[in-house]
Amino acid sequence: MLAKVYSAAVYGVDAFEVEIEVNGASGNSVIVVVGLPDVAVKESKDRVTTAIQNSGYRWPRGRTTINLAPADVKKEGPSFDLPIALGMIAVGAEVELLNVEEFCFVGELALTGQVRPVKGVLPVALEARRAGRRAIVVPMENAREAAMVEGIEVYGVHNLREAFEFLTGEKTLTPIREDITQFFAQHQNYEVDFSDVRGQHHVKRAIEVAVAGNHNALFIGPPGSGKSMIAKRIPTIIPPMTLEEAIESTKIHSICGLLLDPAHSFVATRPFRAPHHTISDIALIGGGATPTPGEISVAHNGVLFLDELPEFRRPTLEVLRQPLEDSRVTISRATGSLTFPADFMLIAAMNPCKCGYFGDPKRECRCSPNDVQRYRDRISGPLLDRIDIHVEVPAVQYQDISSKVPGESSAAIRERVDQARQIQRARFAKSGKTRCNSRMSAQLLKRHCALEEAAEGMMKMAMTELNFSARAYDRILKVARTIADLANSENIQADHVGEAIQYRTLDRNLWA
Repeated sequence: MLAKVYSAAVYGVDAFEVEIEVNGASGNSVIVVVGLPDVAVKESKDRVTTAIQNSGYRWPRGRTTINLAPADVKKEGPSFDLPIALGMIAVGAEVELLNVEEFCFVGELALTGQVRPVKGVLPVALEARRAGRRAIVVPMENAREAAMVEGIEVYGVHNLREAFEFLTGEKTLTPIREDITQFFAQHQNYEVDFSDVRGQHHVKRAIEVAVAGNHNALFIGPPGSGKSMIAKRIPTIIPPMTLEEAIESTKIHSICGLLLDPAHSFVATRPFRAPHHTISDIALIGGGATPTPGEISVAHNGVLFLDELPEFRRPTLEVLRQPLEDSRVTISRATGSLTFPADFMLIAAMNPCKCGYFGDPKRECRCSPNDVQRYRDRISGPLLDRIDIHVEVPAVQYQDISSKVPGESSAAIRERVDQARQIQRARFAKSGKTRCNSRMSAQLLKRHCALEEAAEGMMKMAMTELNFSARAYDRILKVARTIADLANSENIQADHVGEAIQYRTLDRNLWA
């Protein structure tokens, strides 16, 4: 007897349908799994047979062949346990599964028959809808995540018996439904706010400019000056996620196994990722024998915060150069190439020197000029050129810390940021994928960043006196364009250029 059950497997950030064929034949009692299964899939036969027995069913006692089609693509993970078990029960009991072609099944089985949550359920649900399946059956813990996909019914199951009885019509299950609009309204809140930040008004201004134009930024200041505190609040002033952005981010988080908690089944707020400085190249940009997304992809549509930037391995930092330019990362292996989205805002922080107190008026620096230079040289010039804004974060004064007056709220800053971004969206409406000033090409720079005569003179003086690179020149123009947008000015004026130049601290050699 032959039974067919449908499932799906994740490849990159998307999924593809897998047809699982279970065939029972006479012969020695053996189970053979074919179709390029990995170790986890090969081991499924032991989990599946025990789960079937403990659920009160029997499996075929002859030669059982399980084929995972298409056979030329590697299948990974334990998510095929549930569909394989359903096919084996149907063959063992010689029961024809009615309307099985309307369903997609995923789930890992415990030896007791319990269905455990798996990674990548959201892309699987999207693939099931694309393939024309009417419904998808998933572990109950993954049901809310899958229910965010409109146009397909989602059923959550607790164990194997419940899934088989539902498939044969012996048990009725209620579809899991989620109101995306209501979910967004309830979950687009942050636990932190910029009103918690005392003082540092020029730093807040720099961050407002950075977020308005989606510019990368670097904080330079002594320990305890509030660099990390400010960085954690940056997502609160970025305009709220759209549904399309939320689905993109949720797919990546789902594949990385970050949504297995039912309370966090969907990404509704901007991601904030802060990897430790000991992170490896692969963990940062993605990769592995079978490429998976790295931290820069998990931070897609959000913020990647690199604290203590000079402490990261230099080769690890250098791999960021291409993703910062292209907003995506391509991982090439012998079996093929995968491209992961990586459109993130890079926020980095560093001390001015190794001891952290170079230039501090109250603490004596123990570093020699050569020590300061060596510390700064841990960050390459090409990487610094890709960071649009360098801002000094001095130690907070007592009168600011003790002040009872709250700082400006994130909502107020976000309103101004949103207005500036609306100007940019209108400006780049006919420019393809460009949506913000930081992504302007050379052609768009010429078109939208014309300088007034006074601004042109200031830029010429800065390039001559401070020896800025050509890339730094472009960055200054982009930041000046954002400052002009925040001021609702059509033209870039001299004060806009002057402020943008002030945000190139390291290029002005103030720390060397």
